[in-house]
Amino acid sequence: MPAPPAPPRRVSDVVHEALRREILDGALAPEDAVPSERTLAERFGVNRHAVREALKRLQQAGLIRISQGGATRVRDWRVHGGFEVLLDLMRAGGDAPPAEITRSVLELRALIGTDAARRAVAGADAAARERAAALVEATIAALDEHDDVLVERYEDLWRAIVDGADNVAYRLLLNTLIEALAAFPGLAASLVPRDRAALELLAASVREGDADRAAAIVAAQLRADAAAV
Repeated sequence: MPAPPAPPRRVSDVVHEALRREILDGALAPEDAVPSERTLAERFGVNRHAVREALKRLQQAGLIRISQGGATRVRDWRVHGGFEVLLDLMRAGGDAPPAEITRSVLELRALIGTDAARRAVAGADAAARERAAALVEATIAALDEHDDVLVERYEDLWRAIVDGADNVAYRLLLNTLIEALAAFPGLAASLVPRDRAALELLAASVREGDADRAAAIVAAQLRADAAAV
């Protein structure tokens, strides 16, 4: 199926993306004054409403501080930024995300994924475990398919695991990770485990309700991904 068309870019996107890049790259350092609305409007050839919209988005992301009557200043994104900043940091590398950022994301993925797998298996009834095991087996069956199909099956599996863990924060983090990896299909495909025996053991552990063994298998897979960066 063809990919859905990308949403139209707003005028403010140009200003937002340029300033965000300068902040994350360090061209605009913490406590630096952001150029005035008038200066930015002239620089980018847009109206001041578009500039204000871009600045508001940067403020919501924790990247700047807007003061009424005073200068708008850059904030330290390491102190004030939210998880959504990771998306921007990953995309900053162009064709491939920066290794340091990728490793940090995958280490967090390993911690959360291991706990989510344990909780999902421990809290599931037999029917839910059977559905989850079937998703593991669908991933195994997709190992010989095109990478797009394989990644889709693996994402289906993780959505089920995180839903079973019953933690909305985990689900939102998963959504963010999937969105980030969508920009790097090669990386996404490399994160799908290819060890059939380990996946078969995972399916059996899920069916049997062995939460500790399932979590250990998942931990080994996810930690290996982080260590490989």
